[in-house]
Amino acid sequence: MSRMAATRDGYGQALLDLADNEKVVVLEADLGKSTKSLHFRKAHPERTISCGIGEQNMLLAAAGLASSGYIPFASTFAIFTERAFEQMRNGVARPNLAVHLCGSHGGTHTGTDGSSAQSIEDLAIFRTLPNVIVMHPCDDVSTRVLTNQLVDTNQPSYTRTARNKTPVLYDGREDEIQIGKGIILKEGNDVAIIACGVMVSEALKAADELSNNGIQASVVDMHTIKPLDTKLIHSLAETCGAIVTAEDHSIIGGLGGAVAEYLSSNIPTPLERVGVKDRFGESGQADEMLDLMEISSPYITRAAIRANNRK
Repeated sequence: MSRMAATRDGYGQALLDLADNEKVVVLEADLGKSTKSLHFRKAHPERTISCGIGEQNMLLAAAGLASSGYIPFASTFAIFTERAFEQMRNGVARPNLAVHLCGSHGGTHTGTDGSSAQSIEDLAIFRTLPNVIVMHPCDDVSTRVLTNQLVDTNQPSYTRTARNKTPVLYDGREDEIQIGKGIILKEGNDVAIIACGVMVSEALKAADELSNNGIQASVVDMHTIKPLDTKLIHSLAETCGAIVTAEDHSIIGGLGGAVAEYLSSNIPTPLERVGVKDRFGESGQADEMLDLMEISSPYITRAAIRANNRK
């Protein structure tokens, strides 16, 4: 059994990695304990700004810091990053300031906090903004590596992390992880499953089940939603001829929407989108939520069979 860890812990660890860079500053909106920025705050209180429950203020304070040569990392729950959307748009993305926003507890996998706290639209919302990198990593190792890489991008970003533990897939494989490049975790020529976040491990389970049924599936960790690795998607469409997307996010505008946009304009391919179907979540345990939303591995398996049959 692989090690289990939460992606939010990878974010907290990355901030400590980056602490040697004196330009790095951390902003919190009363949830540092949950987003894991508290470790940086304890080690470097002089470079941490607690903004209270003031997400809009936090984003504009971060914009001011970025325009003054600092590299700000701001975090709160994914659902509360949406309160600051206009500030992210006008104060950060429009002037192209390198503010790095992290939304933790994204998706229905957040579980018992209920539908009001389960952001199923954050990736779609931030993907609409020019200049903004959008990422949803699947384990603590890749979250740590990708967060570390953000300091060299000179553009704003939004990263979604998750509250609950998921299998760690990248121990000893850190060199493969790069912003904007999907990673093939399993190779197969019948269907390609492109997943992000907590759904990557579900996609791998589905691929094992498919292989028992004689269908060989590729599994791709598409941790970067924007810029999307369209080169990889193109080659998967050519090789497999059928694609499934899997995300703990609305099927409108997220990973599935992004892949659909590319395929329809460039290489029309049978596509099945596994995601939250235009509804809100409920309160339940993480695994219960994946089943309730019909996005757990059995649903990915069925979608792959459907996509394969459409070839």
